[in-house]
Amino acid sequence: MSGHSSKPTVGALGETDGSSSVPAVLTLLAWSLFAASVAALVGRVRLGGAWELPGVIAVDGLTVLLWVVVTFFSGIVHSYSRRYMAGSAHETRFFLAVFSFTLAVMALAAADHVALFWLCWLAMGLLMARLIGTVEGWRQARAAASVARTHFLASSALLGVAVTALWWATGATTVSGIAASADALGGPAWVVAAAALVLAAMIQSALVPFHGWLLSSMTAPTPASALMHAGFVNAGGILLARFAPVVTVDTALMLGIVAVGATSALLGKLLKTVQPDVKSELGCSTVGQMGFMIMQAGLGFFGAAITHLIVHGFYKAYHFLSAGEEVERSVPTEAESGRTSAVGALVVLATGVAGGATFALLTGKGTSVDSGLLLAGLVALTTLHAARSALRHTALSPAARYGSIPLVFLPAIAGYALVYEAVSGVLYGLPMVSAPTELTALHALVAAAFLAAYVAIETGVHERSERLYVALLNAGQPASETLLTATEEYNEY
Repeated sequence: MSGHSSKPTVGALGETDGSSSVPAVLTLLAWSLFAASVAALVGRVRLGGAWELPGVIAVDGLTVLLWVVVTFFSGIVHSYSRRYMAGSAHETRFFLAVFSFTLAVMALAAADHVALFWLCWLAMGLLMARLIGTVEGWRQARAAASVARTHFLASSALLGVAVTALWWATGATTVSGIAASADALGGPAWVVAAAALVLAAMIQSALVPFHGWLLSSMTAPTPASALMHAGFVNAGGILLARFAPVVTVDTALMLGIVAVGATSALLGKLLKTVQPDVKSELGCSTVGQMGFMIMQAGLGFFGAAITHLIVHGFYKAYHFLSAGEEVERSVPTEAESGRTSAVGALVVLATGVAGGATFALLTGKGTSVDSGLLLAGLVALTTLHAARSALRHTALSPAARYGSIPLVFLPAIAGYALVYEAVSGVLYGLPMVSAPTELTALHALVAAAFLAAYVAIETGVHERSERLYVALLNAGQPASETLLTATEEYNEY
């Protein structure tokens, strides 16, 4: 599974014995599920209506959308793993775990009964922990699986507390029933349920301070890492979207969600800057991106959170599955080391304002003085930073790079806005897709913090403090028992 070949091409998969037919069969089944999910999405969009087994499952717009996304990622991971896991003693067990995980996520997306929802959440976590520890003979892999399992069991326990408290407060045993009764929620039962829901989402999505399990999971086979970052950590956003009527009962809780999301978004970005390897860098990026997703939910835009988890899933799956190529392609260039000039800063500022206006025009978010204004600004800022980062790694001259910023950024943010609108259309009919809140001092503080972090990273200020560097390096360390301390300990795997 480790090692490197300089050959530009590889041949066909070799002949396999009968026991190795499992990967081929499961790969075919995964792609069949994707085709069926696309058909379900088309049917849902064209026909609408309620598809349900009353009191047990309910297939709505979010369900079919998640089915399409997770089965697509699963199909890619299955196909990629046909070669990646070929010859491994753990091949069959790995494929069975990946396929079972796919089914668990699909069941979670359709579950309406709270007990079924909880069981799927638990199964999803246990299966992911198994994938992290696929190589049982590897001490660090076993330790990483144990760290992840502990976190996932804690998340499941918190979700159990939440749904039990909500059942006690509303008398409803279904997610839809709880949503319908949310207006009457309040008191200690709601406080316990809401706090438990937010904590469960934070753990599953690896938000600070629960990001350690994700940074400790690098022993997982690369396809499992892709599936984890593209289809597992996003579950926190799904949880908050499903229980949106519960968490929006009180504005103070929504502000708290914004605060924890913004903290992870900022720290994840800073932690990424001190990581020494590609997979750890991608892991810290995920911490930041999941923080941004949770923050969007806290702003009241659950449709935006779902859009972000989908876009992030595609982005991160691609980068994990091509992580080996990144090592060869990451060659420092002279243009990469230049700092932003005054003219360049003006170009970036004007482009960012134009991008925010484009997002507001296409989505209608940011045209009123509410949390939508902050959403539009932060989407513009993060997309602008991504465009700048992509251009910085090219061989273009500084002048050409600045001139290319609008050409890359404006189509990107327009595309993001159109995807957001399309996703919101599919989610139409859910109890709560958009619930903007009034702007507060906290929102202003978050906007200032994001802007300051952007400027600091763009100008390299954050690199000049040894104390900050050490603090970030320590905060980004995985659990000590999962560290790879000697090459001979893992080369054979």
